[in-house]
Amino acid sequence: MIAYLRGRVLETTAETAIVEVNGIGYEAYCSGGAFRKITVGETVELYTYMQVKEDGVTLFAFGSTKEKELFLKLISVDGVGPKMGIGILTGLSVDDLVEAIFSADTKRLSTVKGLGKKTAEKIVLALHGKISAAEIMSASGDKLTQALETAQSKLSGEDEEAVSALMGLGFTRSESTQAVKRAHDMGATSVEEIIRKALQGGI
Repeated sequence: MIAYLRGRVLETTAETAIVEVNGIGYEAYCSGGAFRKITVGETVELYTYMQVKEDGVTLFAFGSTKEKELFLKLISVDGVGPKMGIGILTGLSVDDLVEAIFSADTKRLSTVKGLGKKTAEKIVLALHGKISAAEIMSASGDKLTQALETAQSKLSGEDEEAVSALMGLGFTRSESTQAVKRAHDMGATSVEEIIRKALQGGI
């Protein structure tokens, strides 16, 4: 398994780079973070993921371990393959992608070429709970930390539990959040009441 490359960049295309390591040229599909580190003729360090299929082996390269970890989470989502995963990390920075997932911003995710609304919703549904506060803060910085604090302040623990339960029933985070707010307007207080009134409201 090839997990890391350090060598001289021989050439690049719109999607790939060829890195020479000890006389061997490795071609890899590059994320946005990888491309930002690359200069033709200069030495670069990249973290890689190797896909092995019957018709060949493909390398995908990233600018940091955090970017690679996010890629691995993306391709764990049903319907998201490595090519789409690298495309998402080219269309959005790590900060923007993590913020979009955490805030359930499917509209922003859908701006990525080839990524439709349904797949964007799948990504949010599958990964929202897998993006921890510590991970967001260590990967991103002040801008995303502020967004995290703002998002967390909007929902109480019980409300978040109700939202998660509704998302488990197939609703989007946006739909679930709005339903919980309407349930409160109808007088619901406990998690059970919130979920029941949210469903009664038709979401």
